Amino acid sequence: MARIQIDVTLLSSGHDVADARLHRHCAALRRAGLRVEVIAKGRAEDAPAGTEFRSIQPRGFLGRGVKALTLPGKARGRVLITMDPDLIPAARARRLFGYGRRLAVDLHEDYVALLDDRAWAKGAAGRVAKIWARSAISLSRGADLTVVADQHVPPEKAARRLVVRNLPDLTLLPERGELDEQPRALYVGDVRESRGLFTMLEAIEQAPDWTLDVVGPVAARDKERLDAWLASSPAAARVRMHGRMPPTAAWRLARGAWAGMSLLHSTPAFESAIPSKIYEYLACGMPVLSSPIKRAAELVEKAGAGAIVADSAQAGETLRAWSGESRADFELLRRAAQEWAERDLGATNPHDLLAGAVAELVADALGNRSAIPVMAETS
Repeated sequence: MARIQIDVTLLSSGHDVADARLHRHCAALRRAGLRVEVIAKGRAEDAPAGTEFRSIQPRGFLGRGVKALTLPGKARGRVLITMDPDLIPAARARRLFGYGRRLAVDLHEDYVALLDDRAWAKGAAGRVAKIWARSAISLSRGADLTVVADQHVPPEKAARRLVVRNLPDLTLLPERGELDEQPRALYVGDVRESRGLFTMLEAIEQAPDWTLDVVGPVAARDKERLDAWLASSPAAARVRMHGRMPPTAAWRLARGAWAGMSLLHSTPAFESAIPSKIYEYLACGMPVLSSPIKRAAELVEKAGAGAIVADSAQAGETLRAWSGESRADFELLRRAAQEWAERDLGATNPHDLLAGAVAELVADALGNRSAIPVMAETS
């Protein structure tokens, strides 16, 4: 039997290989000297640098369900990191009969709460989905490492629980530059109504000096309405829809941008979380235009680096002010964003803590405890 050459497999049944958290994980694992493979949807050119990539093409819920049962058996790494809850049952079984392999589970959302934001998760389908999500969360407690994106994300207790917040990896972000001559806003993330898509578009309609770059995949249920807006709105020429991009390419658009948009609707999942894009906007020196969801608004207000707006009318008014009569105030917000980033993002990268914990599991699987790095506290 050939010697395994891969240390870590990151496995996803639903995420595209361009996913930002996946890239941040891989960058940290590579910095730790680990050999990484990624199995996920998407294109090889969007895969994290320095990794081996194997593409999958699950079609529909049934296809994804089949993949969730079979994919863990295809992983070559000594440590398997699952990025989706539907992978956990089969991954736990593989861990039980995996001949020394270790399992890390990444729960980067409160999946039960998140289902309230999904149009399909209603009625019987929603009840089944929530039962499945709760079962996966319960099984995650027994993994060798249970990774969560924030303190509030379940499970609250596990054999070993590590909080890896969605803070930026500064190596994936561009250097700050001068502002573009024309005011430009940026949005990076999932593109759907509940994430503020149409609120942003309506705001740009009301701020004729501004343009908008939108990066991310458009939800299928919103494509028809978006196409209608692009075909009829007088502001359509000032909006550029880029589609899905890997993080390094997406964040190049931050250079010269004036502001970052995060106009998410109020849902249970969004109220209790901080969108990672806000951290990245601030790290790029951009003031943030945020909706009044609780924790996001608290961060923007504490940083003193943006504005909280209730709707598209307030958003449009704020943009007009920033490029007009309140330009001096805007420059103060911009300076506050840079100062926040320099003050609050200079500590240890949490993804490097993850890489250290995974390196420990790799060493444990190989029976080489002397190779275990010194770890910071993990909870």
